[in-house]
Amino acid sequence: MPSEKILNQKKQQVQDLAEKLKKSKIVVFVDYRGINVEDDTKLRSKLRENNAEYMVVKNSIISHAAKEAGIEGLDSFLQGPTAIAIGYEDYVMPAKILNDYSKDNEFYQIKSGIMDLKVIDVKEVKKLANLPSKDTLYAMLCQALLGNIRNLAVVLNETRKKQEENA
Repeated sequence: MPSEKILNQKKQQVQDLAEKLKKSKIVVFVDYRGINVEDDTKLRSKLRENNAEYMVVKNSIISHAAKEAGIEGLDSFLQGPTAIAIGYEDYVMPAKILNDYSKDNEFYQIKSGIMDLKVIDVKEVKKLANLPSKDTLYAMLCQALLGNIRNLAVVLNETRKKQEENA
């Protein structure tokens, strides 16, 4: 039987992870078997640059933390070694970073994810990963708005000309 100190440490780990899950926009679960230290360090760095955390956590801790956070349906995905990326600001970038790495490394497999405290499967994680980044979406929106503003300016100018002709 584990000591009280060990049990308290595990309870704290569960509570800490549950809080992180509650604050997250997206969580991606991966089977990290086969990744080398250099690549692991690069992934962690890329994720950190995008306000996301990456960590290896025991499946039992993840399971208990998910339940504490009110997340159901995750246990079937928690088989084998599991690393998790938790994104706090962006739904897309953590999924995109891990998906890109998994494309180049067959051994590195996305298992599932959590988005807005709901479990999503690997297909949904990959759909998110294939969306444009937030910056790209903002640029597309600005371009669309700018095009509409130009069209509005042309219409207003034509209307002004017609009014001047009729006056």
